[in-house]
Amino acid sequence: MSSKTKIVVIQLKELIYTGLFVVLGILLVLLLIFMFIPKNSKDNRAAPTMNYVAGVYSSSLVINDNTIDVEVVVDEDHINSIRLVNLSEAVTTMYPLMQPALEDLTNQITTNQSLEGVTYSEDNKYTSMVLLDAIQTALDKAVPSE
Repeated sequence: MSSKTKIVVIQLKELIYTGLFVVLGILLVLLLIFMFIPKNSKDNRAAPTMNYVAGVYSSSLVINDNTIDVEVVVDEDHINSIRLVNLSEAVTTMYPLMQPALEDLTNQITTNQSLEGVTYSEDNKYTSMVLLDAIQTALDKAVPSE
């Protein structure tokens, strides 16, 4: 029984190349699996998020027995305009900063589409705070109930 001894010589260079090709092959297979595997039906559909229910919403302010309505016009994902309704001449005379403060707030809110980060000057601080509160109340009415 004579057995012939075979000697196999494997070079380190070949082992490194083989290892790299195996790793690249595994990465390629994983990439293909992740690319072509179907995602969940919730992730697959791109349903538009609706921030508001489109319409005209108002909130009331009572100033010296005069009622002023702050009217906010929204569509499904934008705040379009904000204005004062039923603004009497007496209120305009007694509170001359009401309309300019609302115009400044309206520009900021329609640009940012949010009440976050709205700034106002110290001259009309309290007027702006009251108007922002009324605008927030009107926008709360526009949020869809779930």
